[in-house]
Amino acid sequence: MREICFDTETTGFNPYTGDRLVEIGAVEIINKKRTGKVFHKYINPERDVPESAVNVHGITNEFLADKPVFSEIAQEWIDFVGDDNLIAHNAIDFDMKFINYELKKAGYNEYDSDRFIDTLIIARNMFPGARNSLDALCKRFNIDNSARTVHGALLDAELLADVYLQLSGGDEPSINFNKTDNNIVIGGEIIFGSEKILTPRDFNISEKENQAHIEFMEKHLKTPIWLRENKKDD
Repeated sequence: MREICFDTETTGFNPYTGDRLVEIGAVEIINKKRTGKVFHKYINPERDVPESAVNVHGITNEFLADKPVFSEIAQEWIDFVGDDNLIAHNAIDFDMKFINYELKKAGYNEYDSDRFIDTLIIARNMFPGARNSLDALCKRFNIDNSARTVHGALLDAELLADVYLQLSGGDEPSINFNKTDNNIVIGGEIIFGSEKILTPRDFNISEKENQAHIEFMEKHLKTPIWLRENKKDD
């Protein structure tokens, strides 16, 4: 299963009153693991960036002057996303509105709302009454966000991916048994630190034992014990 964690930076809070995108960052996740494939673009908003927005993300008018407008990168974004779900923190009230506004303005179809997964809603349901900002969730899950001195779409998307994996019970980002400095593979067996983890063993069974197992399964699959007419009530 492929999913896209993404984040946006903007000139303000509402695309319907003139605010626009200035940055998009996205991270690919397949089967609850980050693949390392990312999408990242700065975007000329075709308007001034207010000082209040610059104070949040540090992206200035001068920096954006030679960057492409959204219509010039729209197809590249659409190709990266494909038909997969889009995951963002506060997606419903913020990121979804900006993405769909820009797509529509550029002449493309908007995304259906059911394609968006909002991690803020998930976190509020899991931790009611607690602080559920991205920074707070990073702290809760011991995810290093020390590089987040200002908001940045790609960095925030990467942090969000790690948070989302924790919220959804996916891969633990701090543990990778396939590649660590302490793991040594000898003869197909993993030596983890000083502990030896044995590889699985095969147990051969006779044809007679296998046939008996098949007959047992066929008997009980055809007439499960819970469907037998003479089953007594507990």
